[in-house]
Amino acid sequence: MSTLSSTLLEFRNLRFAYQDDVVLHDVSLRIPRGKVTALVGPAGAGKTTTLRLMGGQLRASQGAVLFDGQDLTPMDQTQLFAARRRMGMLFQFGALFVDLTVFDNVAFPLREHTDLPESLIRDIVLMKLNAVGLRNARDLMPSEVSGGMARRIALARAIALDPELVMYDEPFSGLDPISLRIAAKLVRELNDSMGLTSVFVSHELTETLDIADHVVVLNQGRIAFEGSVDAVRNSTDPLVYQYIHELPDGPVQFHYPAGPLAGDFGLKFAGQKP
Repeated sequence: MSTLSSTLLEFRNLRFAYQDDVVLHDVSLRIPRGKVTALVGPAGAGKTTTLRLMGGQLRASQGAVLFDGQDLTPMDQTQLFAARRRMGMLFQFGALFVDLTVFDNVAFPLREHTDLPESLIRDIVLMKLNAVGLRNARDLMPSEVSGGMARRIALARAIALDPELVMYDEPFSGLDPISLRIAAKLVRELNDSMGLTSVFVSHELTETLDIADHVVVLNQGRIAFEGSVDAVRNSTDPLVYQYIHELPDGPVQFHYPAGPLAGDFGLKFAGQKP
C-alpha cells in the first residue's frame, strides 16, 4: 500500500527571469504536506513570483516545480488546468468580481469547473461561507462589505473546490487588528480542519510566526533560510536576524546602492582631492 510523500510541492534548482531581470536564482525548497508554510522576506525578494510559479501562472526558465510529484513546467494547458483544480488561491485584497453577489463569487469556481446541480452548489456555497462566518452575507455585493469581510469571502471562494493546496498573497495586508487576527485564525483552522497544505506571503511577522509550521525566508531571489518557526527565531544569520526581529540596521540597507554624493552634485568635501 503506497503512502503519500511528506512533501506536496517542491522547487528543484529553479531559475526565473523577466527577460534579462533574474528574479529567482537556483532556488530549491520544499512545502510540507498538511502544514502552514510562511514565505517571507524583504520587499522585492521574489515572494509573489514564487507563489505564481507554485500555481503555474508563471513558467520557470530552468529547473522543476513539482506538485505532488508532477512537474508543472512542461504541462500543456489541459494538464495545468487539471492540476490547478487541486489548488486554491487567495489574491491580494481578495480580487472579488464586483458585479457578482457574495454568493455568486463563491459559486463561480463550482459553476466553472463542475457539472454539479444548482441545489448542491447552493449547499456547498453556504457551507463555505459559514466556515468563514459570513453565511448571512450571501446576498450582498462586494461594495457593501468591509475589507476584512471581502478577504474572508475570497477565502471561501478559494476553498470552494476543496483543494489540497491553498496559496495566499498578503492575506493580512490592509486589515485592522481585529480583522487581521480573524484572518490569521481562519488560515490556521481551515488548514487543520480541512487537511489542507497552506502557503502564504506576508509581512505581518507576529501573526505569521504565530500560525506557521514552516518558514522560508527569501532575499534577492535566493533562499536565506528554510526551517521551523523556532529555528528562524533563533537564527544568527545577519539578514534573517534583522528581518525576523524587525531591525532598521543590518544587511538590508535603507539607501539603494549609489556612489558618493559628489558624483551627482559636484560637491567638494573636506579632505577630498580636487
